[in-house]
Amino acid sequence: MTHPAPRQCPVCSGELHVARLACDACHSGLEGKFSLGRFSKLSREQVAFVEAFLACRGKIKDVEQLLGISYPTVVARLDEVVSAMGFETQESASSPAHAAARKEILEKVATGKLKAAEAAAQIRALRKSGGR
Repeated sequence: MTHPAPRQCPVCSGELHVARLACDACHSGLEGKFSLGRFSKLSREQVAFVEAFLACRGKIKDVEQLLGISYPTVVARLDEVVSAMGFETQESASSPAHAAARKEILEKVATGKLKAAEAAAQIRALRKSGGR
């Protein structure tokens, strides 16, 4: 069983990189500094969203139904993924999608479905993607 590589150093919170690759078949190894690409910048929740988005072939209405979330929330999560991967978003700071996403995050905290620290991280991700 393999686990996803951590993204941050547990000591200093710096960005981690892959330093060794190994072949299971012949046991050869290669050392160096390797990039995991843009997808490695996504959180587990963002990866799960991307998987759902792709499974629905990008049809937002289908993503809404699959995940049980509203259209603005789907758009806000897509913007989070786009931003996390280093692409620019087109959403403005006063976007209704961001406002709806923030409201949903806060409602989850109020009902105990989300921890405050996780909510703070999600709200920071919204801000990075252009929401205030």
